[in-house]
Amino acid sequence: MLRLLLWTVTGILSVLVVALVFLPITLLTPFIESQTQGRITLGDAQGTIWKGSAFIGSAPAANAPITPLLPGRFAWKISPTLLLGIVEIELANASALSTPLHITGNWRELLISPASITLPAERLASLGAPLNTLRPSGQMRLDWQPLRLSLADGMAQLNGRMDLQLTDISSRLSPIKPLGAYNLNLVWQAQQAAVTLTTRQGPLLLDGSGMLNNGHLRFSGTAQAATGQELALANLLNLLGQRRFIGGKDIIALEIQ
Repeated sequence: MLRLLLWTVTGILSVLVVALVFLPITLLTPFIESQTQGRITLGDAQGTIWKGSAFIGSAPAANAPITPLLPGRFAWKISPTLLLGIVEIELANASALSTPLHITGNWRELLISPASITLPAERLASLGAPLNTLRPSGQMRLDWQPLRLSLADGMAQLNGRMDLQLTDISSRLSPIKPLGAYNLNLVWQAQQAAVTLTTRQGPLLLDGSGMLNNGHLRFSGTAQAATGQELALANLLNLLGQRRFIGGKDIIALEIQ
């Protein structure tokens, strides 16, 4: 009887292990969609939760195709030590990531290796007004130093620095192309990040600072045309904010509350 019980338990455990090892990633797609409130899904997912690939897209409406949010396919490898609470993950995408991403740690704290991701500025339109009206184009590159992601009191907390470089930015509403190149720096501490915007070059001058807290951005800055470009940029500036006359110049107040 004891031998039969041991063989039964062994058989059940074997089935569970095989099921976990070969669990198709497609079974997790509805979970990902629910956790991101329908904003993100996996397209053309192949393989298992331990080793597979997919492209990241926005969750589609009924019978609509999935729209890719990032270029290329992401391939992942997850060590089975995850079941023991030890995290070892490798994420690669030659079309978007500068180098494969390594995530190590445990269930309560993760260390994300430094890397950068490149994507077209057209993706900014998905953030809503006024970017969906401006329809920006150009290139974006997000760089980050080692990031530490931890879980405290049931809330995710991020610590580290990110730098977003925007290059050759243009808008369909402006005849001047490009409008400029900009840097957006984010310094994360727990659930908030200090945000700083500066202009590297270009006829459209942008600057400001703010705070990103639990997904809500408070930002105060200015937009103005470089000398000699005031008339050409007048219509675009009118869409960005309220016009103020400061120091003999027309300045647009950029305010997000």
